[in-house]
Amino acid sequence: MKLFIYGFGFSARALARRLIPQGWEVAASHRQPEDADRLEAEGVTPVLASDPQAIQTAIAQARAILITAPPGPDGCPGLPALVPALARAQAFPDWLGYLSTTGVYGDRRGGWVFETSRLAAQSTEGARRVAAERDWLEVGRGMGLTVTIFRLPGIYGPGRSTLDRLREGRATRVAAPGQVFSRIHVEDLAAGLEASMARPRPGGIYNLCDDEPAPNSQVVAYGAALLGMEPPPEEPLDLASLRPQARRFYAEVKRVSNARAKGELGWYPAYPTYREGLSAILAAGG
Repeated sequence: MKLFIYGFGFSARALARRLIPQGWEVAASHRQPEDADRLEAEGVTPVLASDPQAIQTAIAQARAILITAPPGPDGCPGLPALVPALARAQAFPDWLGYLSTTGVYGDRRGGWVFETSRLAAQSTEGARRVAAERDWLEVGRGMGLTVTIFRLPGIYGPGRSTLDRLREGRATRVAAPGQVFSRIHVEDLAAGLEASMARPRPGGIYNLCDDEPAPNSQVVAYGAALLGMEPPPEEPLDLASLRPQARRFYAEVKRVSNARAKGELGWYPAYPTYREGLSAILAAGG
């Protein structure tokens, strides 16, 4: 069984670590020469993103394909790289997954969103994800491919969590009454992708997130308690003073439902709230 990943980052690494011990062969694209050695050290076959023949060869052999690279002004970079290669190779992988974001829903003033909710992206980045989702689903219908979309909230895990920000003095507690966010532990994300790979569904769309949307201040306070630290003082929300990325983050309030993924994929998060997730990271030395 072979998996090809276009864009090897935090989420893709977690999936590779999960599948390689099960006998999967994993290949991934890279752009810089020095990245090839890093991939090989992780048991992943490097494929130069600028080499169409190498991409085609990897795709021709793949049972599954995952696209994680974010879209830019010209759309998803995976489309021009992969679609011609799929056509030339006459490849029909069992599963093609695209990682999107819950930002496609925009602001819902704290209400719940489901995969059937209307899309109302409020940022350029969210709008680009909406377009990329649409393009990949159209490719799936046009080429007879089993394309699945995954809408993700904030992703955390070892080396990338509130605990790290607290230790580094970068954590802030923002007082924003009524503001909550959904999250997902990177291992739960990888488990959701694996569950979907085992049950491919053409045109499937899934929210992968935890069970308890929670405010930033609550999560930071819990992380500080785990570390035996005093939490940073709460600061009132001031959108104008925030960096653009943080401003977009705090401008949208919604609760994301994961019911479809549970019902259709039999997936349940091992870390249903930030409490289990942060506690596990700390226990593992993270």
